[in-house]
Amino acid sequence: MKRFRRHGQESHRDKLKQELYQFNKTVEHGFPHQPSALGYSPSLQLLAIGTRSGAIKLYGAPGVEFMGLHEENAAVTRVFFLPNQVELVTLLDDNNLHMWTLQAHQGLSELLEIGRFTLTGPPGAPPSVTRITAVLAHSSGELLLLGTEGGHVFVVEVPGFRELEDKNISLEAVQSRAPEGRRNLESVEDLQENPLNPRQVLVGYGRGLMVLWDLDVKCAVQHFMGSQLESVWWMPDGEHILSSHSDGSYCRWMVNGEDTQNEPEKEVPYGEGPVNFDGIKHHDTELFTLVYMSPSIRLGNFPCKAITKIIQLPTTRGPPFLIFSGGMPRASYGDRHCISVISGKTHVALDFTSRIIDFFVIGEGERQKGNPSALVVLVEEELVVVDLQTEGWPIIQTPYLVPLHSSAITCSHHVSGIPLKLWERLQTAGKLQKTHYSSKPWPLIGGKNLSPDPPQRDLLLTGHEDGTVRFWDASGVCLYPMYKLSTASVFQTDADLNDNMNQGLEGEWPPFRKVGCFDPYSDDPRLGIQKIHLCKYSGYLAVAGTAGQILVLELNDESLEQSVEGTLVDLLQGQEGFRWKGHARLEEREESVNFPPGFQPFALIQCQPPAVVTALTLHSEWKLVAFGTSHGFGLFDYQQKNTVLVRCTLNPSDQLAMEGPLSRVKSIKKSLRQSFRRIRRSRVSMRKQHTNNAAKLQEINARMEAEALQEMELAPVQRKIEARSSDDSFTGLVRALYFADSFLSDSTHNTPSLWAGTNGGSIFAYTLRLPPTERRAEEPVTAHPAKEIQLMHRAPVVGLLILDGRGAPLPEPLEVAHDLARSPDMQGSHHLLVVSEEQFKVFTLPKVSSKMKLKLTAVEGSRVRRVSVAWFASSRTEEYGENGLVVLTNLGDLHVLSLPHIKMQVHYPCIRREDISGIASCVFTKHGQGFYLISPSEFERFSLSARWVVAPKCLVEAPHQASTSSGKHHKSRAQPDGVAVGHRGESEDGGKIKKNLSSLK
Repeated sequence: MKRFRRHGQESHRDKLKQELYQFNKTVEHGFPHQPSALGYSPSLQLLAIGTRSGAIKLYGAPGVEFMGLHEENAAVTRVFFLPNQVELVTLLDDNNLHMWTLQAHQGLSELLEIGRFTLTGPPGAPPSVTRITAVLAHSSGELLLLGTEGGHVFVVEVPGFRELEDKNISLEAVQSRAPEGRRNLESVEDLQENPLNPRQVLVGYGRGLMVLWDLDVKCAVQHFMGSQLESVWWMPDGEHILSSHSDGSYCRWMVNGEDTQNEPEKEVPYGEGPVNFDGIKHHDTELFTLVYMSPSIRLGNFPCKAITKIIQLPTTRGPPFLIFSGGMPRASYGDRHCISVISGKTHVALDFTSRIIDFFVIGEGERQKGNPSALVVLVEEELVVVDLQTEGWPIIQTPYLVPLHSSAITCSHHVSGIPLKLWERLQTAGKLQKTHYSSKPWPLIGGKNLSPDPPQRDLLLTGHEDGTVRFWDASGVCLYPMYKLSTASVFQTDADLNDNMNQGLEGEWPPFRKVGCFDPYSDDPRLGIQKIHLCKYSGYLAVAGTAGQILVLELNDESLEQSVEGTLVDLLQGQEGFRWKGHARLEEREESVNFPPGFQPFALIQCQPPAVVTALTLHSEWKLVAFGTSHGFGLFDYQQKNTVLVRCTLNPSDQLAMEGPLSRVKSIKKSLRQSFRRIRRSRVSMRKQHTNNAAKLQEINARMEAEALQEMELAPVQRKIEARSSDDSFTGLVRALYFADSFLSDSTHNTPSLWAGTNGGSIFAYTLRLPPTERRAEEPVTAHPAKEIQLMHRAPVVGLLILDGRGAPLPEPLEVAHDLARSPDMQGSHHLLVVSEEQFKVFTLPKVSSKMKLKLTAVEGSRVRRVSVAWFASSRTEEYGENGLVVLTNLGDLHVLSLPHIKMQVHYPCIRREDISGIASCVFTKHGQGFYLISPSEFERFSLSARWVVAPKCLVEAPHQASTSSGKHHKSRAQPDGVAVGHRGESEDGGKIKKNLSSLK
């Protein structure tokens, strides 16, 4: 009989749900995927990054972040700020310009798109006439100069995006005054403004001609005749120009008013290798200095790649900084991604592991017109900031935009509410790993971070393909790296040799220096971390890998030299007929290893066969660790370092489990056989139906009606579950492991226990006998089989949970001892909650009889992928909160179920169902938040809690308007506010600003 709730009860519960649950995607952590453009505003001190997917992201001081997304699915090719304003303009590869502003609303800034513009040419003109190739944001803040592929320069008024036809620099006007033989100009490669005279702009054409154009007089003032052009830089003194070229050279030009200036002598930084008189190249430093500095010694010529961008900045403390990208010798180092920095006798070629997008330099002082202080480089996989004022030019640690994927992420683990003592010890160990970084503060300090301090300390641990575990401060908006653990040193690999090869040799030419931390290549894929479990109270950590290795580590404040002895665990228990076809296990080092302060391994368990570890849990109070693979599970006492329990779960018919994930041998015979069987069965059934179709039509209709009625009898949000065959592959794979102190033998005596759930719907329970504390080190821990459950439909077990007498989940180990949770209710009856891919089922303990169940959803094909318990605190009062079961399905939907009654509360769409890697990477927190990968380098953070929300709250104020005189007076301008991508030069902000976009809206 159906029961109905009263209207008052329903409305009260709905109101309570609003106070408990609220879904928000809050912030993206990590490095933007596929960056394509870089911009910088010295007046706002904000950095802008555009991506190939059309996203635009702004960053300032830590915690100051903004994100926008273009409606068009087009790559961002240019980002530039309007000088001294809170507006910026983006150019997409569809040739459209978009205007954005940082608009204040209720005390917080928002990034909003407020306009767009498409450059149109005369009727019948080819697309190249309006295809934008170079952009200059004029210092007045009123004009954009747009150079095109057809050689024209269009002048557009902003913010209204109105073309000023009378100010355009047409190709015909330039050609008419160009020197003979130089009138085939090609595209506009670069645009630069005179730092001392805003009326003058320099137009650089692809064929090498550079034209100094007067915007007021509307004519060319001077011509510079160079070779194939890449970029132009107008030096701050206004009297000299640098041009870089496709042959790896650059030239210095004098702005002297002459109508035509021929190309001066080229300088090729890497085109001339020092050679001895016998023609043999030398790397000796002293010899190089002698040879290179002596103009009488002839040098060998090497073809070089283009210098795509070049700048030179003066200093008051010594020689100027010359910085350029590219220019490497084509034959030897043409595949390197380098930016060279030269100041006096100091010369370094910064060698990056991914393609360079763009770079700019930050200067000292409020308007950043002082000495260069930092070089900011955006490469395809990371952002690198170089300290130019400290000897050796060290790297400045980034507080955000850290490349999470410096090695591919293989798993994640979140720990909430870290105790202060553990936090400080991790910070101390992490600082010892960062001594090679600069001590200078982060140079990007724009905006104000108005987010409140995090209510607690949270850690996100990521396991990586190279065997490292990285610890991130996930308490606030910025995901900050705290500490890195490497497990490779425990095993015999080639990692150490490769690390030593990364550094350049002394006296090497070019003088390479590896920078950045992006290194996607793993020395051995078997090192990959698959499971992590950290006990925040004891400081014990367990990590498990691809080749069946499990390490137990302890946090130590001192360095320690020791060898780690391994224990081999045979999960097949000598069963015959199985032959492992996968990878070999990792061999541990026999000699002692010096482990630095931090987490240090003291126990190693090696599963045999060395398959991927699929489940891991640690109980620090009992000093036990449980682990599972596709072959079975085991229990290890890491205090006495011996094996307590081994159970093989392998199905005799499951040969696929013996292949291994890294094996090239794929068992396709079984899948093909099954496919043919299905086809054969379907054909037979169709043939039978056709033989007597008319006679059985009534019977078929009746059966369909009966099935429909049976479906209707189920609850509206439930559906029937199809039974799975026991012959399915990987039925013995262990999916869930769980420690609990509950009632297994009788209802009066609670006992420690271990629970294991498999891919075939089997659940194994073992009672554990732990010796008294005083004899724990001598007497062995024993395990005895207690219960075995087989789910009727053989659905994979995703999670196991025991609820106490109050219906609350049992507390974590040592949580009660630290007064952070109340003791579990051992008076009332306990219940076992089994979460399978198909349903949620509650069993009474100790009898293990079914009490209630909830089938997942009415949507066909939905399966549980992730499940976790979370505490949802009320947003209205601190006194109230509820435990909930958070579930993620293979369709990307999030569900919250009540405990202990297993009733659906809310559900939200979160991840696209096609995003399989995003669903697989999802990890939940204990307070209703979660993380999942939206790209190899970015985590999306979301919240299901109405109270616990971590999101950027920041304010960017418009810079003070500098009063300036008329543009007729020659006046020095400030540092550029707009930066073009790739090899394009930087445009500069200026003194005269007549209009502010916010006042014109």
